[in-house]
Amino acid sequence: MKKVFANVTLTLGIPMIPIRDTVPHRTRPVVNTVLILANIALFLYQLTLPALLQERLIYTYGVIPSRFLPFHPLHLFGEGLSLLFPLLTSLFLHSGWTHLIFNMWFLWIFGDNVEDRLGHSRYLGFYLFAGFSASFLHILFNASSRIPVIGASGAIAGVMAAYLLLFPYSRILTLIPVFVFIPLFIEIPAYLFILFWFMTQLLSGTVSLLSLTSGGIAWWAHVGGFLAGIFVVLRVRKREKRRYVNPSLYS
Repeated sequence: MKKVFANVTLTLGIPMIPIRDTVPHRTRPVVNTVLILANIALFLYQLTLPALLQERLIYTYGVIPSRFLPFHPLHLFGEGLSLLFPLLTSLFLHSGWTHLIFNMWFLWIFGDNVEDRLGHSRYLGFYLFAGFSASFLHILFNASSRIPVIGASGAIAGVMAAYLLLFPYSRILTLIPVFVFIPLFIEIPAYLFILFWFMTQLLSGTVSLLSLTSGGIAWWAHVGGFLAGIFVVLRVRKREKRRYVNPSLYS
């Protein structure tokens, strides 16, 4: 079975692995930590299942775009609302250790500071909204696909977009293996790292449309989550600006 939604750390064919950022969090990232632990716990549960049950789990709780077509049998039997549940559950399933580790590592690095700025409850809503938006854009570009989409990458793409707007001049210590045994560590401004990452997703998604193959990665889900993150943070900034200009409106 083909599983997609892997987080990608390649930039123009060169692996770029973030090690840490330079912005300390002021409050404990409770929600971010719980999200990471939930993903790890569910993946460990997946590993306890026989191969056949693992496959059934992913096909049941992953997002399968073709199921959202108006003429799918589920709609004919009035079960359309049940399709929405995988939009949530798919965010907590992963296809392997590499998929899980890279996703959780990105979430650990970028999520704590975003939670700091948005607040705990608002961060949770933001994370889920980015994940849902990622799935919707993937469905839009792959409407006839019967391949289940799983993983947290779309939501994490939204977190990275929020980090880009909130901490553009933070610096990301990045590992770039020049050769196999020669690691290069450099600090890259957050806006360069994240914009570069996003452009690779957008370019790869465009190429996948032209070649009719995704290479096993839901590129447009990453794009959808990223755009959702931009949208939400801009809305939050606009609202905060209005509150600052005229606080009596919110008293």
